[in-house]
Amino acid sequence: MSNVKTGLSSTNKEIITALKKAHSHLARVIKMVEEKEYCIAILQQNLAVMGLLKSANNKLLERHLNSCFVNVMKGTNEKRKQEMIDEILAINRLSK
Repeated sequence: MSNVKTGLSSTNKEIITALKKAHSHLARVIKMVEEKEYCIAILQQNLAVMGLLKSANNKLLERHLNSCFVNVMKGTNEKRKQEMIDEILAINRLSK
């Protein structure tokens, strides 16, 4: 992972871009509901928000697995390894 000195990694940029787009789309969805626009149009925009959030979530998980998770699995602390596995399983249950 990058720090402030080296700037954002491409993965971080992708995550931030997806989150910002979701934020923008969500603001539009709220406005559409307030203005009582056509339900199908609102649903389509809402699905776009959900897709962007899912994309950001997948990128966050991928980043975690390729950094934090890999580092712990290379180590010798069996308790920490099991904790990391349990965290991934918990996240997987929440995503359903």
